[in-house]
Amino acid sequence: MITLDKNENDPELRWLKETYQPGARQLTLRAIIAGMAIGAVMCLSNLYVVLKTGWSLGVTITACILAWSMFRVLEAARISRTHFSILENNAMGSVASAAGYMTGGGNMAAVPALLMVTGVRPDGWGMFFWFACIAALGVFAAIPIKRQLVNIEQLPFPSGTATAETLRALHGTAEGSSKAKLLTGGAVIGAIIAWFRDIKAPWMPFNLPEKYGLPFTIQGIEAKKWTLSVDGGLLMIGAGMLMSFRTGWSLLLGALLNFGFLAPMMVADGVIKEVSNRAIVQWSLWGGAAILVSSGLLSFALQWRMVARSFSELALLFRPRAATTARHDPLADVECPAWWFPAGFAVLGPIMIFLMVHLFAIPWWAGLVAIPLSIVMGVIAARVTGETDVTPTKALGPVTQLVFGGLVPGNITANIMSANVTGGVGLHAADLLTDLKSGFLLGANPRQQFYAQMFGVVAGAAIIVPAFNLLVPTADVLGSDKFPAPSVQVWAGLLKVLVAGIDALHPTARLAVFIGLIVGSVLTVLEKYAPPKLKPWVPAPSGLGLAFVMPAYNAISMCIGATIAEIWRRRVNKADETSVPLASGFIAGESLMGIVIAILIATKLIG
Repeated sequence: MITLDKNENDPELRWLKETYQPGARQLTLRAIIAGMAIGAVMCLSNLYVVLKTGWSLGVTITACILAWSMFRVLEAARISRTHFSILENNAMGSVASAAGYMTGGGNMAAVPALLMVTGVRPDGWGMFFWFACIAALGVFAAIPIKRQLVNIEQLPFPSGTATAETLRALHGTAEGSSKAKLLTGGAVIGAIIAWFRDIKAPWMPFNLPEKYGLPFTIQGIEAKKWTLSVDGGLLMIGAGMLMSFRTGWSLLLGALLNFGFLAPMMVADGVIKEVSNRAIVQWSLWGGAAILVSSGLLSFALQWRMVARSFSELALLFRPRAATTARHDPLADVECPAWWFPAGFAVLGPIMIFLMVHLFAIPWWAGLVAIPLSIVMGVIAARVTGETDVTPTKALGPVTQLVFGGLVPGNITANIMSANVTGGVGLHAADLLTDLKSGFLLGANPRQQFYAQMFGVVAGAAIIVPAFNLLVPTADVLGSDKFPAPSVQVWAGLLKVLVAGIDALHPTARLAVFIGLIVGSVLTVLEKYAPPKLKPWVPAPSGLGLAFVMPAYNAISMCIGATIAEIWRRRVNKADETSVPLASGFIAGESLMGIVIAILIATKLIG
């Protein structure tokens, strides 16, 4: 409960007196334009990455480094007359993160899964408003709990804290220049490799290999056919460098177990009809999805104290704010007014329900259930993110699918797109609060960051729809070697089970589901309660499960990247300050070049 008396120990008053920077340049026109442009680019990059790996990667720190670099160049050329300040960069980061994370929250799992299962692809304008409305609801959902989580409890929000530290380093020391050079150099190298690998044209002098096969055979078939190879680019290496070593070796373990042992057994028994990634994953995804779902739900349940605190915070939505009492609220001109939350939902809620009915033929009463459920999920996601830095969309999505599986049994579209609403609201609420944490540490105006987030919502929704249609012209692309789309396959698989029932699966797939549920649960318990010395050797259920729904070459390459980063960390002081920009460059360079090549092919500029 917020107290607003003249108590110097009040954390809000102390922040207002010691940290807040009134009158400082923050959400300027150039910060908005730069944030929308960089956010759109990061959204394109994340779209490419999520279709490849199932992960949405961090946006804000990379965007802040890019903006710092860009304005340093503009200042040196005397095109920009005033210094690009740390709070402008922070506001720019809020715009960019809202746009870049448009791929998360189930957006690029639910919509592609619906396409895979039903062939339904809504029109472009409809999807623009769908994505924008979900994200905007998430932004409004963060308002009533911001002061409690960020100002009063001051939850760590690790990514927000890391962003604040990065901004201080960029704007206060010479380290920013080296980070910018690493990011740029990694992007150039990644783009060059993608160009010489993927451009198949008569005028190309040579092509780099797409994969490097491992030197052995299984059942007389070369390892490369079983996808046991190393990817020919740097994107997966970069992704691995950004994850923990434990997740990296867990991916490798799962890939070897699935593609080197289980899949050959199933091929020999005739359960899997051919040796290809698509055929193997159609069987193995059931075990992998069971690991991911059981571990996500159980880890969520094991954080019951945190969830309980989240529900207690729902009272803030109905309790009169202290600011409405006779006492003056000293943050009234700084924080978002409490009435914005109900007003935002009063305006956007009916629009969201209309879109659910119009685009996906979801019953209007199911939409009425989805809106308040999304608020609950947003509050839970915000606290979990604040305490752990992990937004639990992998747990919240299946929970919502199960709820709507009972409310509207057999309605595939209602099941998956309602889960998209709740997952998306949760993600964008958590994203705004993460950005507000960095602003709180730097003394930024939270109301201006709210406005910044809304600009990013528009930019992200505008770019993601045409980009997705370009990269995924037909459902056949999903689950292929080009775009394995593991998270899409998990959502689609769960959808099929909820509709057709588990009895429709092959007996070996049902056994895999049973074993996967046990494995995911056991690993989650060990992850939480094992002695500290043993925890690094407990396979990460997220890595192990994903290895069953992606090609082995992705998992192997990411393990290589994680190993490189781990060696680097052990040998170099503050290794993350160099490895993170370099890895981000690899990812951005290859993914953006991949999109450029897709545009060139679509416009027939290359064959």
